[in-house]
Amino acid sequence: MGTLFIADLHLDDSRPQITTLFERYLASDEVRRADALYILGDLVEAWIGDDDDAELPRRIAAATRAVREADVPVYFMAGNRDFLLGEDYARRAGFELLVDGTVHTLHGHPTLLMHGDVLCTDDTTYQAVRRQVRTPEWKAQILAMPLAARRAFAAKSRAESRAHTGRTMEAIMDVNADAVAQAMRETGTTRLIHGHTHRPAIHRFELDGQPAERIVLGDWYEQGSVLRVDADGAELCGLPTS
Repeated sequence: MGTLFIADLHLDDSRPQITTLFERYLASDEVRRADALYILGDLVEAWIGDDDDAELPRRIAAATRAVREADVPVYFMAGNRDFLLGEDYARRAGFELLVDGTVHTLHGHPTLLMHGDVLCTDDTTYQAVRRQVRTPEWKAQILAMPLAARRAFAAKSRAESRAHTGRTMEAIMDVNADAVAQAMRETGTTRLIHGHTHRPAIHRFELDGQPAERIVLGDWYEQGSVLRVDADGAELCGLPTS
């Protein structure tokens, strides 16, 4: 069977049809017969803590736990929207947490797995914010706030993110080729899978005289997007909402 990858679902109450599509896909025969399911970040629009008592986190955990109970490993790597997701929720959801930059061998091919945001080095404003919010001190400060305050903070952060995206050139928000090459050299890999940029494609290139590929996962704003990897290669596929 194949290995499945998804990312950038940005699940949110404002798009219930995408949450339904996610649940339906995870209940499908394809997922239940897969070698593994990888979620490479931004599963939700905003994660405010494992103690969130809203319905959406419960629905997500039920769907992913059912996959794990079908003996399919579910790997989760945090993105820029859900980096506060911790071990407590991972246990409930059946996740095995992955560090950004993990290398897994897929069907005999060592593969570098990333969310992708650290590769967007030309966006210096974003990288400065990322360094700040990933510190243990910042995380502890946010998680100590009441849930209502965290929800308000998340809404404010999303608005600021949209504003930043709107005034930043698209090329700056894409990955930097040198950053990609450096990450692959450091890990000794010739295949990279990541999300974040919402620009699904399979890029083939040469790295230090060797054939290499960078696979970018699609987002789930209008439809689903899945990468299927098996011994024959990789295929990006869309999932319609109906």
